[in-house]
Parts: sequence; C-alpha cells; structure tokens
Amino acid sequence: MSLESMSLGEVLLVIFGLTVITVVTRAFFFIPERELAMPDWLKRGLRYAPLAALAAVVVPEVLLVQGRVSATPWLDARLYAAAAATLYFFFWRRDILGTIVTGMAVLLPLRIGLGW
Repeated sequence: MSLESMSLGEVLLVIFGLTVITVVTRAFFFIPERELAMPDWLKRGLRYAPLAALAAVVVPEVLLVQGRVSATPWLDARLYAAAAATLYFFFWRRDILGTIVTGMAVLLPLRIGLGW
C-alpha cells in the first residue's frame, strides 16, 4: 500500500499510532513510580551496550564492500584509517575527536591521493 492510495483518515491513524508507540517505548522507564530493580549481571552487561552497538555499525562498514569481504584488503583505505584511529585511541589519547581526526587524516589522502 502506498501513501497515494491511503485516505487522509488512514494517514492520520498511522501517524497517531506511530506517535503512541514511540512515546510509550521511549517513556517506558519514566512510567513506574519507583525504580525498576535490575539484577547486577544485567547492569554489568548494559555497560557494554554502547560499545557493542558501535562495533555492529563500524566493523561491517570497514570490512565489507557491497556485502562481501574485500578481495584486495591491502588496497582498502578504510582498514588503514581504522587501524590508525584505533592505535591513536589506545596508545596516545582516549579522545573521540582526536580518533576521528586521525582516521580521517589517513583515509582522505589514501582515497583522494591514491584513489583507493
């Protein structure tokens, strides 16, 4: 079903429904009057959620080309940029902006200068 084939009432109903779902899911932790009790193992596990989400986004972007592992990884500027950014973060400073700048400082010359 496309937007053009929907009536105004159907469009408004869909917008209202999506709004309700969004508000309820985002406000879920604000609804109870007291704090939700979580086991310690869950609290420890949730500390790693941002890192896991970042890895899930970055790793496929660095390693895959059109859904497949690159046939010539040594000519892929993304791998060198990711390696340089990782080394900067772990051995120089734990600074996000510096990590991004380092990665881009390696990526751009390889992409623009060498055409990788």
